[in-house]
Amino acid sequence: MSAGPNRGRRRQLTGGDYGRLAEFRYLLRQFLIFSEDAAEDAGLTAQQHQALLAIKGFGGTGPMTTGDLAGRLGVRHHSAVGLVDRLISKSLVKRKTGLQDRRQVLLTLTPKAEALLAGLSAAHRDELRRLAPLLQTLLTHFKP
Repeated sequence: MSAGPNRGRRRQLTGGDYGRLAEFRYLLRQFLIFSEDAAEDAGLTAQQHQALLAIKGFGGTGPMTTGDLAGRLGVRHHSAVGLVDRLISKSLVKRKTGLQDRRQVLLTLTPKAEALLAGLSAAHRDELRRLAPLLQTLLTHFKP
């Protein structure tokens, strides 16, 4: 069964539905703009910030691999390798070889990255707290 936009019962969209969808997209874009600006102010690209957050927040059974990072960011493996190389050159990430599988490349944050990410994450949390009531109001209209 397809997981696309036609899955399940469809009801006619109202003018209010379009307005709420537009407002939702607007709020998401505002958050992304905030995030991009915050990363730039910290000396990072948005993708570098996303990579640091993905590595820190990885919920796997151990350190994140380059392949895990590629999956989390939705990029190809070779793009993740280049991104990791740039983060290493900024002294933000360390690479080490897996103990059980020497082909595995494990990623960890440096103390410098930890400090940078803590500041960025606090600012993002505050921005989400600001937007949360607006998003919650919009989302209640889309409950099944």
